[in-house]
Amino acid sequence: MNEGPETKPERRIPRTLLIWLILFTVIVFVSFAGLVVHLIMYPNDEHLFSIGGLVVRFFIGGIVGASILLCLWLFMRWLCCWRNLRHALVGLAILATLAAIFYTEEDWRGKRAWENCIRELEAKGAVLDWDKYIPPPVPDDQNFFTYSTNIMLRFHKSQTEAQNEAARQLEWLRLTPLSSNSFPVLDFTKSKRTVVAELNIMKSGSSTSPTQKNPVINLNRPDAGKEIKELIQIAVGHTGIGATGIHFSELQLSNLSPARIFLESDSLPTPDDLKSLIPSDTVTNIGLMVVEATADPKVFQVKFVTGQITAAADYLQWSDQFVPAFDEVREALKRPYAVIPGDYSKPFEQPIPNFVTMRAVAQTLAQRAQCLLLLNRPEAALSELTLMHDVCRILEKPPTGKPETLVEAMINVAITGLYVATVQEGFRLHAWQAPQLAAIQAQLSGVNLPPWLATAFQAEQAATCHTAEITQLSQISQIGLDPSKPTFWKTIMNLPNHAIDLAPRGWVYQNMAVCARMIQIEKENVLDTNQNVIPERTESAAKEIAKMLENHHSPFYLLAGIAIANITKAMEACAFNQTLANQAQIACALERDRLAHGEYPETLDALLPQFIEKLPHDIIGGQPLHYRRTDDGKFLLYSVGWNETDDGGQVALKKDGSGDREQGDWVWQYPQK
Repeated sequence: MNEGPETKPERRIPRTLLIWLILFTVIVFVSFAGLVVHLIMYPNDEHLFSIGGLVVRFFIGGIVGASILLCLWLFMRWLCCWRNLRHALVGLAILATLAAIFYTEEDWRGKRAWENCIRELEAKGAVLDWDKYIPPPVPDDQNFFTYSTNIMLRFHKSQTEAQNEAARQLEWLRLTPLSSNSFPVLDFTKSKRTVVAELNIMKSGSSTSPTQKNPVINLNRPDAGKEIKELIQIAVGHTGIGATGIHFSELQLSNLSPARIFLESDSLPTPDDLKSLIPSDTVTNIGLMVVEATADPKVFQVKFVTGQITAAADYLQWSDQFVPAFDEVREALKRPYAVIPGDYSKPFEQPIPNFVTMRAVAQTLAQRAQCLLLLNRPEAALSELTLMHDVCRILEKPPTGKPETLVEAMINVAITGLYVATVQEGFRLHAWQAPQLAAIQAQLSGVNLPPWLATAFQAEQAATCHTAEITQLSQISQIGLDPSKPTFWKTIMNLPNHAIDLAPRGWVYQNMAVCARMIQIEKENVLDTNQNVIPERTESAAKEIAKMLENHHSPFYLLAGIAIANITKAMEACAFNQTLANQAQIACALERDRLAHGEYPETLDALLPQFIEKLPHDIIGGQPLHYRRTDDGKFLLYSVGWNETDDGGQVALKKDGSGDREQGDWVWQYPQK
């Protein structure tokens, strides 16, 4: 019998694998289709991942999704058998019972932990009830924010799209971004090089003699370079750097009359010889200079080659457009209260001041005051300085000062630092007279930043816990990031982040207890009982909290990892600017004493009570500030600084040449002539 050739069995793809591949393809295709639709609807969405990241996510999502759907399909087939269904129902009942027991027990434990935390912290004086921080309503005719629609729209951070659109359309007090200044700027790199000085070389013993207005400098003298620099500085006039980095000049450098400097030398110097005497950065705060030869071998010119500068008069003329608005703010600040009307029930959705406006107003006022000082108009500068001082009342929220947020407290610290820097600028230019010094001293006597920061930590404690109680944990990390309504695509992409919302409610209370105790540690180490800053305690508290966050990986520490602020940096900045304010107050009294008696006193006690009612102490540790009169008739005034060590008035510097606040003393910079 003839046997035919054996036929090989046909290879088929297992049905289970085929179904998985189909599901995988469908999921990836639908994902890409959804992405295309999203890009058509929102072409400028900045929240999407990169293309490569999306492809990886789609691929992983397809694998996981297809596997889950396949398992569900197999499970449903398995349930078609009554015996299997009965076993499954029994298993589900047991699982549901165990889950109910687990959730009930965890909820009880969490609630109990939070109640114990409340009793413990309230015994220490903590106020954890957010309702106690909600400010009471104030009369509209006594409220800064209800003075006018302009004030409300510009100084209140918009909370709705309608408010945001109204603020965008408002022309009142529209302070332009720093990159789009429209006032005149002289750019030495683009314009014709400005001649600063003309150097005329004379042979030693020459009978030619210039007028007395132009003295002769012998190049062989060791201080020849110093004398040349002083003459160039006189020709250029006073200069300074503004709060936004703008360079200002007392004179119109575009029409500068160069200094005529006569130099005496045995031989004709070369440009390189003169460059060694006149460094390229001779005139500070402007740009680099170069010495160039002319057609006359005995004449050289000193010119600016780099830098940008604005004449003080030009900046004032440009910023005069804001004077009516500033006057309106002055009138509004005469009202006793500054409370934004609105809903305060949700801490992180409460109405808050517009910090961008606050910063821009403070910077503009500081620069106007600086320009007025450059033009020797101290009384007008004091007016701008006073408004900058009064603007801080908006952040202090009279009458109750609640609720003070940590951001508001730090903005207050920053504006105070800018205020004191402007006062220092007046000292540098020797512009302040006795009336202005007395007024500035009175304003500085009311500056007390650390208690506001302590109040902010107290409010943050209640705000954080109340927010966790009324907000899903998955949403806490998104607070303040993007108030816009989420798109369908964003909702789909964020689904994995909502897994934490399935946790027992008791875990939320556990998070609240942990976070409240950590903030309590910060509160107790912000200030001592005498309202002084103890850096060692502050840093110890910060290390303790950092160690707790590092060594605990339980879900009870999720909120603390998001909400706990850096207490060290906040307190260091606050203490430094408060020290500057205290030193400035004493410096005003010292200058008034010098104007009255011709010299600075031997001790600070000599200022009492004529020039100062009470001497501010060193905020670091609470001891008196260090003071001594120097041999050159000046003085040295300093705090021991963050290292709590008396370094004899020495300022520590970083590698880049900037001051190191963590090392050395905090020294009041005596004005240079």
